[in-house]
Amino acid sequence: MKHENIIDCRGLACPAPVLQAKEAVDQGQPGILVMLVDNDAAKENVSRFLRQAGYAVRLEDRSGVVAVVGERGVGAAEPRTVAAPQAEPKILVLAGTDRLGTGDDFLGERLMVNFIGTLKEMGRELWTLVLLNAGVRLACTGSEVLDALRQLEGTGVQLLVCGTCLTHFKLMDQKQVGETTNMLDIVTHMRLADKVVSLT
Repeated sequence: MKHENIIDCRGLACPAPVLQAKEAVDQGQPGILVMLVDNDAAKENVSRFLRQAGYAVRLEDRSGVVAVVGERGVGAAEPRTVAAPQAEPKILVLAGTDRLGTGDDFLGERLMVNFIGTLKEMGRELWTLVLLNAGVRLACTGSEVLDALRQLEGTGVQLLVCGTCLTHFKLMDQKQVGETTNMLDIVTHMRLADKVVSLT
């Protein structure tokens, strides 16, 4: 029986559980890594990180605690890393709001709808769109830009939605598009981008 490396991350907000998982993997890539978490953002982000690191992942209930169990070996994928931008310059758009500008909220919301709808005009240079803080509302039920976001994903744009922000606004179960992510992923993507456009 393989030894389990158990890390208790209960009470920790993202990205702390992901960073602890990364540290454990970096220190020796344990055969079975068990991360104990107590919130949906940590559950999704740790699962995603371990899959990217080449672990087969399953969720277990251990006395009322969610255990994200990652195991190397049968069924595990090859580790993968965030792809660095290639060829033409790659732009990352960071949207930390669900409206543009200040002065009139209704106008700001309309401007954001127009902005998201027009992002496709950036063509292949648009690499990643990150939604955080109130920007995560754009990816949730009732958003006017869901179709536009799906179209962007369909063209290969990475859409990353902050899990901590979804949890804060109690929107985790309302996310309709994009990949739930954490600050480690966001910072990594920002580092790899040729240009970052920030909307806050």
